[in-house]
Formats: sequence, C-alpha cells, structure tokens
Amino acid sequence: MLHHVIPGGGSEDGFAPNSGLEITPGFLDQVLTMLQMRGFDLVNLDEAVNRIEDGGRPFAAFTLDDGYRDNLVHAQPVFQRHNCPYTVFVAPAITEGTCDLWWRGLEAAIAGNASVKAEIGGEALVLDTSTTERKHEAWKKLYWPVRTLEQHQQRSWIRDFCSRHGVDLRAICTDAAMTWDEIRILAADPLCTIGAHTINHFNVKALPAEEALEEMTASADIIAQQTGKRPDFFAYPYGDETSAGPREFELARAAGFRAAVTTRKGMIFPAHRDHLTALPRFSLSGHFQNMRYVNTLMSGVPFALFNGLRTVNVG
Repeated sequence: MLHHVIPGGGSEDGFAPNSGLEITPGFLDQVLTMLQMRGFDLVNLDEAVNRIEDGGRPFAAFTLDDGYRDNLVHAQPVFQRHNCPYTVFVAPAITEGTCDLWWRGLEAAIAGNASVKAEIGGEALVLDTSTTERKHEAWKKLYWPVRTLEQHQQRSWIRDFCSRHGVDLRAICTDAAMTWDEIRILAADPLCTIGAHTINHFNVKALPAEEALEEMTASADIIAQQTGKRPDFFAYPYGDETSAGPREFELARAAGFRAAVTTRKGMIFPAHRDHLTALPRFSLSGHFQNMRYVNTLMSGVPFALFNGLRTVNVG
C-alpha cells in the first residue's frame, strides 16, 4: 500500500506528521528491484485474486490509495520502468476537489500558527503550537478525537477549524489530487487498474449500512461514467479494524466488487480465498525507507506476531 510517491517524500524535517504516507520514487524503485530479484511475480489485482483462488507462484501487487497527482507524475514512470502492474483507488470527491482532506488540513493549521483553538468532545482547547515539539503535542491531542468524530460532523469540524486558522481546505485537495482527465491517462495505461475508494473517503464502518453501501456503489458508478469501466476492486478508507469489519466485507460483496483490500497488516495466504473482500496489505511507510525493514516485513514474521500467529485476520 502506498499513498504519495514524491521526491524527498518521508524525509521532511520538523513538523510533518503525515510524512509516513510518502515515499520517494527511488525507494519504490529499490523495492521493485528487490522483489524481482527474489523471484516474486509483479501482478495486477485480477491475477492476484486468481492466484489466491487457484494457487500459483509467489506474487506482489502494488496499490495506491486516494488518487494523488504524484501517482501519475512520479509513481507511474517507476512502475513502467519495471513493467509492474499497479492499482490506483480513486475517491471521486477527492478527484473533483471537493473532499475535506481533514488530516492534511489539521497539519496545515498547526504548522501555520503559533497557537490553535479548538472545541472537541465538549472540551475547549487553546494549544501552544509555537515550536516543533509543541506542534507535535497538539497533533497528538487532536488527531484521534477528530478521526473518530461522526463522519459528517468531522468534515464540518475541520472546515470550521481550518477557516479560523487561515487554511484553504479546497486548495489542499485540488493541489494534491488528479483530475478526471489525469485519471483517464492512468486508466489508459495497460499496467494500471482503477479501483473504487468510496466517494467522500469516509470511514464506512462509522456510517449506517445503507449510506456505507451507497458510498461504495456510487463511487464505482461515477468511476465507470468517467473512465468507461466499472471497478472490480475496492479499498476501504483507513482500512484498519476500526474502519472495516465483517459488515463492511459483506457490503463490498453486495456492491459487486470481486475483492477489496484493508490496511490490516499481513501477508496473503490460501485461506484468503474465502475472504476476498478482507485482504490485508502492508504499507511502504515514509518513516521506514530502508530495505532492511522491507526484507524483515517480507519474511512475514512481524505480521505473524502482530496477528497472534493467525494467517487470516477478518474478525
């Protein structure tokens, strides 16, 4: 799983709490080279699911969430150089520049002010953000309370917070996201698969079932209208246990997706053939751009320990 692929990604000095979502093109190149040298087939999600269902040689499938412009500018050339298939999961509201990327707005407001004011959970806060250390403290104080707000309330909260602290949320989205024309350029690449990622990048587990299903199906319908092909694959926003569980796995099946990916950490095993809408991934994190870490993860040992030696974690 990747998000941003940009020069210098993940190596920012000072306050950059979202830098873990970034890697450099050079690191991606190293990872692809290593996998090919170790005998992994680099496959698209169609072939990945075929091998889960029927067996086959070891494989790796690369996915990128949200649909950021750097995926086209910086990631696509690396994938093409290695002839590596990749999937980009698109949330139409991000593509259309109307999605409140709250985690980036929160970072920008804290970064750009010597203090911030917020009311959350019934508590009025005035937080000193005059130094890098205090900016990190403010981030820790606000991030999870904002992330766990009721989803529509969350977006209202971040719009108000950013407005009061001089941050243009719409500009953050439009500056980062691909347009539909750029999505269509990727869709025309034989190596690229376009997947769905809800319309508004909501935590679907926090929505009523009917709304969650609508977010899934409508996002696929919009992508079909824009690209000419309805996605067969879906990625749950956030994707951890607090964001996707058994109800959501069933909803993804009901929405017609062949498979769906989470961010539950793990490797793929034959038993996943019975849980194709609950596939694990592991993140190439900007904070661990070192091949020693990647080799350790590829052993599967950290995930086995994390999952209590279970090969399938779908509960």
